[in-house]
Amino acid sequence: MSELLLELFSEEIPARMQARAADDLKRLVTDGLKKAELTFTDARAYTTPRRLALVVDGLPEAQPDVKEERRGPKVGAPDKAIEGFLNSVGMTLDQVEQREMPKGTFYFAVVERQGRQTNVVLADLLPEALAALPWPKSMRWGAGSLRWVRPLHSVLCLFGGETVPFTFGGIESSNTTCGHRFMAPEPITVTGFADYTDKLAAAKVMLDPADRRDVILADATKLAEADGLTLKDDKGLLDEVAGLVEWPVALMGRFDDHFMDVPPEVLVTAMRSHQKYFSCLDAAGRLMPRFITVANMVAADGGKSIVAGNEKVLSARLHDAKFFWDQDRKRTLASRAPDLGAMVFHAKLGTLDQKVDRIQALAVDIAGHIDGADRDLVRSAARLAKADLVSEMVGEFPELQGLMGRYYALHDGENPAVADAIAEHYSPAGPNDACPTAPVSVAVALADKIDTLAGFFAIDEKPTGSKDPFALRRAALGVIRLVMENGLRLPLRAAFGSALSTYGELQLADDDKARIVDEILDFFADRLKVHLREQGVRHDLIAAVFALGDEDDLVRLLARVDALQAFLGSDDGASLLVAFRRAANILRIEEKKDKTSYAGDVVAERLSQDEEKDLHRGLIESADKALGHVGNEDFGAAMAAMATLRAPVDAFFDHVTVNCDDAGLRENRLKLLSGIPAALGRVADFSKIEG
Repeated sequence: MSELLLELFSEEIPARMQARAADDLKRLVTDGLKKAELTFTDARAYTTPRRLALVVDGLPEAQPDVKEERRGPKVGAPDKAIEGFLNSVGMTLDQVEQREMPKGTFYFAVVERQGRQTNVVLADLLPEALAALPWPKSMRWGAGSLRWVRPLHSVLCLFGGETVPFTFGGIESSNTTCGHRFMAPEPITVTGFADYTDKLAAAKVMLDPADRRDVILADATKLAEADGLTLKDDKGLLDEVAGLVEWPVALMGRFDDHFMDVPPEVLVTAMRSHQKYFSCLDAAGRLMPRFITVANMVAADGGKSIVAGNEKVLSARLHDAKFFWDQDRKRTLASRAPDLGAMVFHAKLGTLDQKVDRIQALAVDIAGHIDGADRDLVRSAARLAKADLVSEMVGEFPELQGLMGRYYALHDGENPAVADAIAEHYSPAGPNDACPTAPVSVAVALADKIDTLAGFFAIDEKPTGSKDPFALRRAALGVIRLVMENGLRLPLRAAFGSALSTYGELQLADDDKARIVDEILDFFADRLKVHLREQGVRHDLIAAVFALGDEDDLVRLLARVDALQAFLGSDDGASLLVAFRRAANILRIEEKKDKTSYAGDVVAERLSQDEEKDLHRGLIESADKALGHVGNEDFGAAMAAMATLRAPVDAFFDHVTVNCDDAGLRENRLKLLSGIPAALGRVADFSKIEG
């Protein structure tokens, strides 16, 4: 067994593309190996800013030999059929066998194929795999036609210590690579993966991004602690910086104290977004005028010049941020709101100013369903929620939208609840984001998301497959979390109906509005299944309750689902589910045969057997009780009422012949049978239940 080592050495690969590229390289090569019937024990991919590397262990020296038998046409078949068979196997008639089979004598070809040497297979396989590597963005350079993320300099490929000869993008494969761009740029000749990693380390290159992350975190933490500080946790920045350097060297710098009157989020964002600096905090978690940068080399002066240069650049960045902060506060946030009329939300859905009008109307309406949501404060928060989008600061740092609005609102003397709602109305932005709980914040956050969903569904811009350009899945999940985590009794059908009514320019007819709301609620049912899956809630039970068509209160819906799940876990529930399916199957068969529906009132006088009478009485009583309990939202009691049907249903199926000879009696019994799904349908659509 031998080892494959592959490295593609290029100009700097963007950090955000490296992990995906490593995964794609590993997938494409290993898929090719499997297709070529080459087994292996392990495959690992690595990245640095300048190289993609892959090592595959346990490869055989050659493909396995293959012996394959192929049956051809019958002896005596037309000449063309025999000729076609011979051509397909590359043999002549005297090279094939004739074998007696139960249905006659057939021609058989025994094809033996000797496995090719692995290095020969790799020479064909690897260029194809590399050409298929998908880059989010790629480029051409020079006179070549190859598209790659950045100009490619060399390809290293070894199998069993020997070079695998092939050409990719006009570059011949070899057994050489290069070390660090500045500290060890000379060519390096390697014999295998262990030799490769050792020589790269000696040439100031850490191949494994995990190793670089560990070094950066450890060294940065040590620098911060030496000044009595802590490093601000930022995994995303750590991953990015590890993709920017091949030999990380952490260095600490500082910035002037007079920048500290700028909001700390602005300072952190300026350092993180533009300069890729780590921030430092004191023991109380307050931002301190220090930063940690990660250089890509060991400087002769210990990094003093690098730190001085970074401090100078950061000072200019922070001067800009302070200027934006000072300028923005010269105008009130309220005075900026009309400027949203110049910003398009969507070509078919109007401007941001129009969206704010819709959010304001909808938020005030939603506030009636939220305890403690003052309508005046909700109205003010909705009006100001998007105003910071036209500020200088958010123009420079879009990720601070909402947060800067909060600072400006407090500066203007707005109510703190209004300011908090401005900052929180975008939340939750993802499954790990905190969900607002303040009443005013919840009202505005819901209105914003519901307006977005209603608008894009109205213009038929729904998510398709994996594509969701307007983040509607995230918006729906946000609504679900806001409602459920705050225990809101919000009727979604009415809320989306109100939202659609605010889109007067779309001129939607009532039928169109009803159809769109149905589509949105179906979409919500799918999102709810995903959201509750981790809590162990079965998706089919959610569908069974949603299918009733009148359940759009998520809190009540979840209570019904919980009661249904408990019911189906009991013997009575399991038995009734079987009875439901038996009844539904009989009805489907008989209705198809008779071309009629047996849904309808039972004629009580035609009930001849006690089991029929007991079932008829039980269906009426249980349905009435279940409806009463559902109205009182006591879903456990509603399920208990359904459980009383078990005995009469079992007795009916045991002692009553539905398809009897008397046509009138048969019809009445089929109508009685249709009462079983009808009664159970008071609490859920049992046809949606899978298990």
